[in-house]
Amino acid sequence: MQPLTDTLLNTVRAIAQEAGEHLKAFYQQSLSPHLKADNTPVTEADLFLSRFISEKLQALTPNVPILSEEQCDIPLAERRHWQEYWIIDPLDGTQQFLDKTDQFSVVIGLVQANRPVLGVIHAPILNKTYFAKQDGGAFLQENQQIRPLVAASQNLPKTLTITVGSTICEEQVCRFLNEPYQAQFLTYGSSSLKAGLVAEGKADCYIRLGDTGEWDTAVAEVLLREVGGKIFDFHFQPLTYNQRETWINPNFVMVGANFISEQKVFSFE
Repeated sequence: MQPLTDTLLNTVRAIAQEAGEHLKAFYQQSLSPHLKADNTPVTEADLFLSRFISEKLQALTPNVPILSEEQCDIPLAERRHWQEYWIIDPLDGTQQFLDKTDQFSVVIGLVQANRPVLGVIHAPILNKTYFAKQDGGAFLQENQQIRPLVAASQNLPKTLTITVGSTICEEQVCRFLNEPYQAQFLTYGSSSLKAGLVAEGKADCYIRLGDTGEWDTAVAEVLLREVGGKIFDFHFQPLTYNQRETWINPNFVMVGANFISEQKVFSFE
């Protein structure tokens, strides 16, 4: 398997940022989306970036399989033998991209032994890049400045800042909170960027209702783990990677390091 070196991580970061430059060019255009089988939009930008990133990773590691959101029709019987693979979401937040919110990203991760171990989240319009590797820390590059992301040390507040994708789910999320906890909401774009807000400490948690793919959470796993956070489903169990016929995640919660006991905070019955 690939050694988890700074050189590998920096190379992947460069690929993501180069992909981001292509994405900026597409962002200036008027693209017509098509609906995929799951009724989510896909554009020419998604497909171009999927090919571009896959070709770069193939050249970097010729023997490592590549899973892209846009090329994911691979049966478990074939992929269950993968010891490692790249997992990419070439455009996380296609709807945000189409809506011109700036809140979308390029996501590239590496999974080894069914565990995400390295990855990059690059938001080209926001000029932000999160990157992390297992046991190597998590970092944010913003406006050409790089700083480490560190675990939050404060106690969990009674009013939690919860980031969500839309206001539609706010009422349901409030019902998940045990007393005395309350919610204030931060509506934000792509799934990976909401994970970044939790890793930065700008949000206490991110609660997701509805379908996502394993490519939406793999890099977030590494990023949060390196700052003392985690991701769990509504049974308080970790998410799995490349172990089921489907790539679709269950509903989940991402939390920062100040969640000492999430079962005191949440009830999902």
